[in-house]
Amino acid sequence: LHTPMYYFLKNLALIEICFTLNIVPKMLVDLLLERKVISFSACALQFYFVIFFITSECFLLGAMAYDRYVAICHPLHYSITMNRRVCLHMVIACWTAGIPLSVGLTGWLFSYPFCGSKEIEHFFCDTAPVLDLVCSDTYLFKLLVFVATVVIVLIPFILIAASYIQIIHTILRMPSAEGRRKAFFTCLAHLVVVTLFYCTTGVIHLKPKSSLLANSRKLVALSYTVVTPMLNPIIYSLRKKEVK
Repeated sequence: LHTPMYYFLKNLALIEICFTLNIVPKMLVDLLLERKVISFSACALQFYFVIFFITSECFLLGAMAYDRYVAICHPLHYSITMNRRVCLHMVIACWTAGIPLSVGLTGWLFSYPFCGSKEIEHFFCDTAPVLDLVCSDTYLFKLLVFVATVVIVLIPFILIAASYIQIIHTILRMPSAEGRRKAFFTCLAHLVVVTLFYCTTGVIHLKPKSSLLANSRKLVALSYTVVTPMLNPIIYSLRKKEVK
């Protein structure tokens, strides 16, 4: 299992474990004990880690797409191109990519004055529900959040799309049906995970707040905070004989 693909998978698993630990235990306590209370500092910390882990996962999925591209389109150069040092640098870049944005957004959002209702219409401290409680003009903050979301989603998505265009082109040129099938199934798990992650996070963070009702927002958020991280290990293990 000491190959670049499993090295990236280890980091994906770690990101998702940390991401769910940031949200699920608190959510279960709220549901079971019906306390439903979070301190101001704990809310800010939870918000920081939500932004941090989502950003890191976006870039890591892009790095994994590039790994599949090199493995299928340039197999003879794979061990040289994706050596241990390159993989380490890519993973460090993915982990650190979310730090500036999460620090900046958390510091800015929680410096706003909060007045009136202190009830967050959500099961964790996310951008839109916390913004609803702010009682001053947040136009610049919303603009920055939208631009940051587009950049975070768009850069890895362009890399993923470009990688898979090249991968599909290479697979279609393979002479044997068995070779095409094997190459396709090598990428299938990653494609499913990318689709699940981008569809849910894209809907919740790129749609205007007014077009998404609070209950719908909770349902979509539940899918990418709980359901997707639960499904990913199953998806990645089903067709991997090394894991079995």
